[in-house]
Amino acid sequence: MSDVASGNGRAGLIYAASAYLLWGFLPLYFIALAPSGAFEVVAWRIVFSLVFCAVLLAVTRRYRPFLALLKRPRISLTMALAGALIYINWQTYVYSALSGQVVEAALGYFINPIVTVFLGVFFLREKLRPAQWTAVGISLVAVLVLAISAGSVPWIALTLAFSFGFYGFIKKRVGHAVDAVAGLSMETLWLLPVAVIQLIIVGLTTGITFGTVSPVHSLLLVGLGVITAIPLLFFAAASRRLPLVVLGFIQYFAPVIQFLVGVLILHETMSDARWIGFSLVWLALIILMVDGMVSTRATRRSVPELV
Repeated sequence: MSDVASGNGRAGLIYAASAYLLWGFLPLYFIALAPSGAFEVVAWRIVFSLVFCAVLLAVTRRYRPFLALLKRPRISLTMALAGALIYINWQTYVYSALSGQVVEAALGYFINPIVTVFLGVFFLREKLRPAQWTAVGISLVAVLVLAISAGSVPWIALTLAFSFGFYGFIKKRVGHAVDAVAGLSMETLWLLPVAVIQLIIVGLTTGITFGTVSPVHSLLLVGLGVITAIPLLFFAAASRRLPLVVLGFIQYFAPVIQFLVGVLILHETMSDARWIGFSLVWLALIILMVDGMVSTRATRRSVPELV
């Protein structure tokens, strides 16, 4: 029985699908937080994510290993850098949701796998296969088409793609020592001073909305911690149960859902040039996926089976 067909594999598929479904519909959650602005939303997301993680660490009695990680300077500083990158990602993503640019945010996560290929070339000195170079070239043409048609660089998409790409790259370097809960706890702990400063600035300018709109609105802000941590926990559970190739396919669920939310629910404009740009990105992704499948099969065939 294959890894996916087994009971463990089916559970992994459920965890992965749940994670990406939550991530896909996340823009609607942020929109429901109006009249809170992007800076206040991200600040509360940091605060309540840290609170939720602290509760999880206490309930699971894993706070001692977490405190031990904080005493390891290399890991602690690496997670600080990861925190800075995820802050950029969160702030950009929330801004895109609240400013009616969900489709461009989806583009960022479509581009993300191609950015990951770039990082492998520049930082890990990996050599690309011809199909991978083709995908990279097509994606660059797509970005040019989108930039020329819009009259500006799609900075939201590129910021999301590169911030999350570097974030994933850094997390992989410490993934053997830091689990999902401990990682998010360390990242949000580092970001707590930033959140406090943002809340002070918001309070002195536009005014803090927490507790002033309605009980439901306040609960939704508190729920930012849950809606941030739960998908990460689901993804961590899925990654332990599923082959990397399967996870690679499922990762496109989130941007597909985000794209559909932007076009069908929020009615964002899709010009002909924008359709062409997105189509080129999707073509590049299809090439990457097919190349990955062929490479994986070739690798398996080259490894003799043990009898």
